[in-house]
Amino acid sequence: MDATFTAEQDEIRRTLRELLLKRCGPDEVRAAVRTADGYDPALWATLAQQLGLPGLALPETYGGVGCGTMELALAAEELGRALAPSPLLATAVLSAPLVRALGSRSQRAALLPRIASGELTAALAVPGAGLTTALGLTGDNRGDWAGGGRSGGVQARRADGVWRLYGEVDQVLDGHSADLLVVAAHTGGFARSRTLFFLVREGATRVRRTSLDETRSQSRIQLRDVTAEFLGDATDGSADAGAAAGADVGGDVGADANAVGADVSGALAAVGDSAAAVLAAEAVGAADRVLERTVEYVKQREQFGRAIGSFQAVKHRLADLYVQVQAARSAAYYAAWASAEGRERTGGLALAQALEALRTTASEAVQLHGGIGFTWEHEAHLYFKRAAGDELLFGPVHRLRAYAAEEARLFGGGEVAV
Repeated sequence: MDATFTAEQDEIRRTLRELLLKRCGPDEVRAAVRTADGYDPALWATLAQQLGLPGLALPETYGGVGCGTMELALAAEELGRALAPSPLLATAVLSAPLVRALGSRSQRAALLPRIASGELTAALAVPGAGLTTALGLTGDNRGDWAGGGRSGGVQARRADGVWRLYGEVDQVLDGHSADLLVVAAHTGGFARSRTLFFLVREGATRVRRTSLDETRSQSRIQLRDVTAEFLGDATDGSADAGAAAGADVGGDVGADANAVGADVSGALAAVGDSAAAVLAAEAVGAADRVLERTVEYVKQREQFGRAIGSFQAVKHRLADLYVQVQAARSAAYYAAWASAEGRERTGGLALAQALEALRTTASEAVQLHGGIGFTWEHEAHLYFKRAAGDELLFGPVHRLRAYAAEEARLFGGGEVAV
């Protein structure tokens, strides 16, 4: 791995940092999350149309920039520093790669250019609290993470050539404002149950929910006899579509069930690894920024006639935080590089280290800011809530590490208790 950034990568970081310093301070963040969309549409338009962030990792064939996971991770790091609320994670990191991996030629041609331009936003709807398992980060995604049989999760039925979805999905990132929902649903009945993906454009009931981290909007999606489009096409060489096309009203997809499961789980695992690397970089950016602000504060705050930053105990605490953040940054960069190069999947481990670094740094920031740091209005609490919210959504840290250890067979090939 070459740790030196290219001129293009440096330019991505510099341009984004300058823009966000001007337009995404703490007051702007608080104002944006209280809007109907949960983010600033004007800022999103700038990020999409002028900087091309949604299409950063998409090929030029689909109107993208043609970069990779590393560039997307660097952009996410800058967005994490400012805690900038945007649909980038839900659209470009989670949904677009699935459309690219599983969609038909016509679906990719119709959707990906609109995503790359920022015209279309998307959200990944995974039933229950199984997002990290579905992405292969905390468990085997070939299991029943989306519910089982005819009960739980979302069910898909095909009648008269039309797919219809029934069920409810919680904790959908940016689900209330997304133009397109990419929904995981069961089909095949109880005995032959399997998970496929569908596109929902309208008809779903969306309710924005209160979340611990306001900068990550979450929603509840209710699907009651909603018409959906299967994500895939038999003419595109997809086993998924071939199986789905032969489904009857009960959802029995016949002999191709094993191929369907392998394709979907493999695509999800690949998306999960790159998404974990991007999320790790975002968490590192947030940790780095809150550490910077804490260092600035301890240089100014005085106690016993001197700045508290001059006390050895405070220096030691800050030095430990600095080492932890830098180690997490190295892990995130390596995971992004490995994902882009198709090497071993290290995204889960990098995400665990970054989430732990953010949680520790944000907690210390609250402590070292003293009495003012404990007020809800202080900026440190935005980072503290991001740390806690991310671990609830994408962790916890011990499960990320335990599953990585299990996959690497560090304990003699046996299962690791989580």
